[in-house]
Amino acid sequence: MTDQQWSMTNQYQEEVPVSPVGQYFNSSALCIYIIGVLEFQVPLDESQAIPLLQRLFLPINPRFSSIMVEDRSGDKRWKKVDVNLKDHINIPLFPEFNSVKSYDKYFADYLSRIALEKLPEKRPLWEIHIVNYPTSNAASSLIFKLHHALGDGYSLMGALLSCLQRADDPSLSLSFPSVKPSKSVNKSFFSKFSTILSLAYNTIEDFWWGIMKSSVTEDDETPIRSGFKGMETRPVTISTTEFSLEQIKLIKSRLGVTINDVITGIFFCGIRLYMQEINNESRVANCTALVLLNTRDVEGYQSVDDMLNAKARGPWGNHISFLHVPVPKLENGRISNPLEFVWEAHSIIKRKKQSLVVPLTGMLLDIERKIKGHEAVAKRIHGTLSRSSMVITNLIGPSQPMSLANYPVKGLYFTLAGGPESLVISIISYMGVLRVTLKTEKHFINEDKLSSCLKTALEMILKAAMEIPQQTRS
Repeated sequence: MTDQQWSMTNQYQEEVPVSPVGQYFNSSALCIYIIGVLEFQVPLDESQAIPLLQRLFLPINPRFSSIMVEDRSGDKRWKKVDVNLKDHINIPLFPEFNSVKSYDKYFADYLSRIALEKLPEKRPLWEIHIVNYPTSNAASSLIFKLHHALGDGYSLMGALLSCLQRADDPSLSLSFPSVKPSKSVNKSFFSKFSTILSLAYNTIEDFWWGIMKSSVTEDDETPIRSGFKGMETRPVTISTTEFSLEQIKLIKSRLGVTINDVITGIFFCGIRLYMQEINNESRVANCTALVLLNTRDVEGYQSVDDMLNAKARGPWGNHISFLHVPVPKLENGRISNPLEFVWEAHSIIKRKKQSLVVPLTGMLLDIERKIKGHEAVAKRIHGTLSRSSMVITNLIGPSQPMSLANYPVKGLYFTLAGGPESLVISIISYMGVLRVTLKTEKHFINEDKLSSCLKTALEMILKAAMEIPQQTRS
């Protein structure tokens, strides 16, 4: 153990406070988990689980060896405890099947089942599941279930990937696609004045709309939003599909927009196609996506060391906020020209960047926490989630192939569990592939049809983009 890790351990012996967001996510109103899956090309040696967790995972952060306790004032703190790793390791036994498809279904049912289960509060809030059975995507799988109170996706992805190495050269750090900031342009006085006015107007409008969406206004009930109260207890289905990052980059270069614009446009189009196919009237229903944002002051990361460096990315924890994004309606113009969804996504994202609604929302929640307490804020966040149609979240994954203790990783994906929404879309990149995970309300959303509609949207947008000159812009 390094001096820094030893110092952190001593600090946690004194019981450090749980962050406000951590308390929101572990309250009577909310209990949110992050589920990550690593897919391997070969079966795993189960006997290595405890040594690897002891050597690689536990030293990363004292929270993995701590439980939440409540003090006299009702605030929660992290208390260091002895960890019995056997309590955190699950090795399920599946029936013997003759086909991989049968294992696929059993694995999906198993993943859906553990998504609904709550972790015991009397031990550290994480567990792993070693599934040594083949599926269509892997020879074996390792499932991580971590409470969101431990940290956000950025923190936990850094923790997870710090246990892995580059498969081609373990001596080198994993690297990630760069995220380049847009170049600043010298503006005239009138241009700057116009920007300030737009910033003020957009902030007021977005802030007021966000308050209404969080407390009064609900999305329509549609094929992707059942409106069922108590969604947290409803069975879910977790499925994945893949997109080619090269195809998305090709659309990006043709249209002169960003990768995020293209991905968002594909989702907007695919979701509306699905809604239209299930119920034609719902193609113009009111529908909002709640986009989770990383609020750290970073431009991107290049290595796992950068991700875990507090100076580079801000302190460990939950540094996230949310943004309401209206899903464009499937009107006649957008049916004939699917690129309209990308242009609309580009316009919405650009406008949202010219707004201070994210920090303003954070200030409002903090004021409410100080006046009414954590439970009141947790209920407000629950209302925000339940009144929206879906949650969208994304992470950047490594560009090179990974391995865990010389076991090559074929793929990875993640999702959120425990929330009151009918649909969660999670995206992560790995070796030129975008892995899209759909967590859907079981027996309500047809995940296969939804996945098919998303792929159809990509094909439609790619075809339309290739039919225009490369220099064309919106």
